[in-house]
Amino acid sequence: MNAQELQRRVAQHPFTKDFRPQQIERLAGQARAVSFAPEQVIFHSGDECADFYLIVSGRVALEMPVGGRMLRIQTLSDGEEFGFSVLIMGRAMTFQARALQPVEAIAVDGRRLLESCQADPEFGFSLMRKMLLIVSERLDATRLQLMDTYSPVAARAGA
Repeated sequence: MNAQELQRRVAQHPFTKDFRPQQIERLAGQARAVSFAPEQVIFHSGDECADFYLIVSGRVALEMPVGGRMLRIQTLSDGEEFGFSVLIMGRAMTFQARALQPVEAIAVDGRRLLESCQADPEFGFSLMRKMLLIVSERLDATRLQLMDTYSPVAARAGA
């Protein structure tokens, strides 16, 4: 995929909906197209953060180790994103991400993304607002999944 096509795809992704053209160009300049096969682990919980991903097509499971097994927290698909931990360099990934079907995505280099946020505070603010929404959504999904898994009703049902 050439740079122009990559920039077009970044501009079409819902994550960049409120971004100005210069911000989209900046983000696309740090991105590359990637693909993952079904069942491929994109990153493990505890891995060092490297990339932030925008899903173009396919489905990705976000999972976390709980009680000796992997608990699916959320299933993401076209138009969603994952890898928010990348903006907290030096911190391990919270979840494991695994492709459930063929996935086409845009990977944004985390180190360069963080440098861009520091160099351009307006870009950084726009990006951080979007990331905060993602973090909030993940916390809600985690809370609901854990409540479902460990509630007294689930325990009685043998879940």
